[in-house]
Amino acid sequence: MGESRSVPAGAWLTLSIAVLAVSSAGIVLQEMSEVPPLLRASWRMQGTALVLLPGFLYQSSRSLDFETSRKDAQLILVSSVFLAIHFGSWVWSLDNTSLVHSLLFVNTHPLVVVAMMPFMGEAVRRGHVAGVALGFAGATVALMDVGDGGQVTLAGDFAAFIGAATVVGYILVGRHLRSERGMPIFVYAFPVTLAAGIWLSVGTVFFEGSSMASITPEESLLGWSDPLWLAWVAYLSLGPGLCGHTGMNTVLRWIPPIIVSITLLLEPVLGAIIGWLWTGETVIGPSTVAGGLMMMSGAILVTLQVSSQNARESVS
Repeated sequence: MGESRSVPAGAWLTLSIAVLAVSSAGIVLQEMSEVPPLLRASWRMQGTALVLLPGFLYQSSRSLDFETSRKDAQLILVSSVFLAIHFGSWVWSLDNTSLVHSLLFVNTHPLVVVAMMPFMGEAVRRGHVAGVALGFAGATVALMDVGDGGQVTLAGDFAAFIGAATVVGYILVGRHLRSERGMPIFVYAFPVTLAAGIWLSVGTVFFEGSSMASITPEESLLGWSDPLWLAWVAYLSLGPGLCGHTGMNTVLRWIPPIIVSITLLLEPVLGAIIGWLWTGETVIGPSTVAGGLMMMSGAILVTLQVSSQNARESVS
């Protein structure tokens, strides 16, 4: 109780804005459906990289005591591949399943972490198993809405799950470089985001026929600079990108990580509300409601177990 009183009001406000910003990304990207999904994801990465560039230049000039090794560079490259697949598959899922299903399945990453724990030499507790079982049981229930009116599809849900699985790789590499190597946040985030944008640009050229020379914005690698799309990409870069993810990293100075993590798991609910306010057409089937609650509960249970385990290890 004492810790919560010491948290400044501005930190809670920042966390609220950050979660709302992150939760709004799905509907904004979904409304940009005239742009092919990989190109859309590439635009998002390009815009975010531009926003991160000043921070990168500042920290690079001041972090003279930190030197990026060859292995660090290789890990940054690996992380960028994970990030590119995450955004590419998630944005594709937004075009091929409902907004709520896309947000539910892309937020199953805590369940994926548990599946990887034995390979990382970490103990799997009963709380982990219970959370994963509940989460995947919920996914099975939610999938009962597949084919209901054509809005929910198995392919779209699976693509969102691929997004969840690959973001785990991005998080784990980032945790190593930030915590164990002490790499400054922008020195890590900028090259990873820029490289992810390049990977996605290559993907959209090969799979969607985009090009640098196209005069049609919806087919151009730099089409986001067109006045029609500039405001959309600027919002995604400054809102979910900077205010969202950077805001969450900032409040970790005052707010325990477990609270930030659980708050972020509210994204499917908040995203559905924002989508309904935006379009007025969000339809959620009963199986999605029941399964979604089970999936979120499973993810929260896993998050609580991980936090409890980390606390015990730090005490010992």
